Amino acid sequence: MSQQKSDYIDETEIERELDGTPDEDAIETTVESLEANGFDVVVVDTADEALETLQSHIPSGASVMNGHSTTLEEVGFVEYLSEGTHDWESLPDRIWSIDDDAERQAARRDSQTADYFLGGINAIAQTGELVAADRSGSRIGAYPFAASNVVIVSGVNKIVPTLEDALDRLESVAYPLENERAKEAYGVESAVAKQLIFRQELEEGRTTVVLVREQLGY
Repeated sequence: MSQQKSDYIDETEIERELDGTPDEDAIETTVESLEANGFDVVVVDTADEALETLQSHIPSGASVMNGHSTTLEEVGFVEYLSEGTHDWESLPDRIWSIDDDAERQAARRDSQTADYFLGGINAIAQTGELVAADRSGSRIGAYPFAASNVVIVSGVNKIVPTLEDALDRLESVAYPLENERAKEAYGVESAVAKQLIFRQELEEGRTTVVLVREQLGY
């Protein structure tokens, strides 16, 4: 069972001013800055529309991998990928069918080079930078280079004014909530162990950001 923000938000101390709903001017500024930095951006109104965008964006026959993302769970992509009603190669299904720990870890590393790697993000600066971190690096390892195509899905609540605010949001909003999820899901604390500031995408069309006008994820 997936854990959602609502499972932890009331008991977790976060900087709530960094997890609000930006106005349309802020969203427009963010889109313009991201596009100026080389990211393709699609803005949708609902989680259902985000899933439809993902379904139409990924071509037939592509190998598809996702990093853990509460946002991808909330828009229904994780369930859709596991159902097998698509015609993609689902790398998570192949990975988790492997019994041997070493072989499974090797397959996880190989999956970083998927045709399409999907995941979330911890913060988006209006100045056009994306900020994310992992305990293991299994998500952000694909973002800078390894995957052929990257699709990042985010609620607009991840938008903050500056890169400094984005780094603050990572530590004071995303981490406390993810830490609670990790303790329940895995029995261990999370950590901001491997951190990425994605400032520019230099390969045209490689990285797409799907912004959803909803509160999603951590």
